[in-house]
Amino acid sequence: MKNTASILLLTILTNFSLAKHHEKGDFKSIFNGKNLDGWTQKNGTATYRIEKGAIVGKTKEGSPNSFLCTDKLYGDFELQFEVKLINDELNSGVQIRSQTKELNDKEKSRGDKFGRVNGPQVEIEATKEKGAESGYVYGEALGGWMTPKEKLIPHKNFKNGKWNKYRILAKGPVIKTWVNGNQVSDLKDEEKYKSHAKGFIGLQVHSIKKGTGPYEVAWRNIKIKELK
Repeated sequence: MKNTASILLLTILTNFSLAKHHEKGDFKSIFNGKNLDGWTQKNGTATYRIEKGAIVGKTKEGSPNSFLCTDKLYGDFELQFEVKLINDELNSGVQIRSQTKELNDKEKSRGDKFGRVNGPQVEIEATKEKGAESGYVYGEALGGWMTPKEKLIPHKNFKNGKWNKYRILAKGPVIKTWVNGNQVSDLKDEEKYKSHAKGFIGLQVHSIKKGTGPYEVAWRNIKIKELK
């Protein structure tokens, strides 16, 4: 009788563990460290290359914002990656739940093929004397910052010239972010969620002013866990 009860308890615990495991899923790498399989560049003429297991984005003068985007779309997830601004002058970001929209005449004349990238963007910015806005959420082609102005407080969590660990948790209308283990954002935006509940992940190389650059930014260890 005791053995039967023990086996029953073990079965219940195992099934619970499997169910919990299935619900949470596993982290999966979305960059294999060798090539850009599974990624497509949308907008801009900045270049992306593989170097020492990292994706390195390099600016090109005269180019609008460039985005290297996952072919797969994601809804609710936890995303982790490391990023380093090789040049502190460069501003960057990572798009989440992003989409493309119909091109206007100016964009068509530039030769864009996919439509204007738009959606939430988690900011990547070098730390200045007063800090940085790294980790806050910007609405790329959505009208400006999604993070409320009163919460857009510069901080010094981003380390210049070093690899920085980002964590992004997107669940329903809530987007939470961490930079090097420090929580930066806890944003709830029901309105943006209506139009951007699912989309691609995108690595941004920002446009630069004429006569500046080239500048570079690098990403590595990019992995995601889809939430059920």
